Amino acid sequence: MLELVEEAPRVRSIVLDLPGWRGHRAGQHVDVRLTADDGYQAQRSYSIASSPEDRSVVLTVERLEDGEVSPYLVDELRVGDELELRGPVGGYFVWEASIGGPLLLVSGGSGIVPFRSMLRHRTATRSTVPVSLLYSARSLDSLIYHDEIMRLAVQDGIDVSVTLTGQHPAGWHGYTRRVDRDMLAEAGIPPAESPRTYICGPTGFVEAAATALVELGHDPSRIRTERFGGSGAQSSMIESTSEG
Repeated sequence: MLELVEEAPRVRSIVLDLPGWRGHRAGQHVDVRLTADDGYQAQRSYSIASSPEDRSVVLTVERLEDGEVSPYLVDELRVGDELELRGPVGGYFVWEASIGGPLLLVSGGSGIVPFRSMLRHRTATRSTVPVSLLYSARSLDSLIYHDEIMRLAVQDGIDVSVTLTGQHPAGWHGYTRRVDRDMLAEAGIPPAESPRTYICGPTGFVEAAATALVELGHDPSRIRTERFGGSGAQSSMIESTSEG
């Protein structure tokens, strides 16, 4: 491990040095396995936050209070420690510049992680595919990659909309409610433009957003979702198509 970066309260990025890494596609994830001294093992999946073009592989992890793996990765892991990884995994929830667009990204909380990989890949390949990002978070300080995303919005022309569902500062001009049909209609890309849509976040968030998009007229076959659903004491990732 090369570096640890505090991204937000309870959120840490882990910069890894992986000799022999064969590369990955934007949107893929890895399985992280921890083994206790008594032999007990726990394994969870985490999206890759770095782009295929980045020199290091980066995982961004949010600590879940009742989790088995994330508390260790966020609170205990130190530079120089080793992790057991399997991956890259997944071929469904991926985007490459060659796929084209326009691109609609809808993120809830730490669901922003695979989108960072996609946005960085877009920049690295000098893609001009139009991108709209709708990012939902509890508060301004819980926005992961806030500075980088705002910089990409200015430098690369990404249309970014943020909604804060909990606390918001005085003078805040963004949305202040959960993602809904009206918000997706205002901040998203019209169905007539046939965007390639990716939704990532907690299960309820993903299902509500996918349903709303289909009701607005979006083609369900162009909506791809990745959910953080319950798996024992901690969340795990579930890839699925839209059920709209």
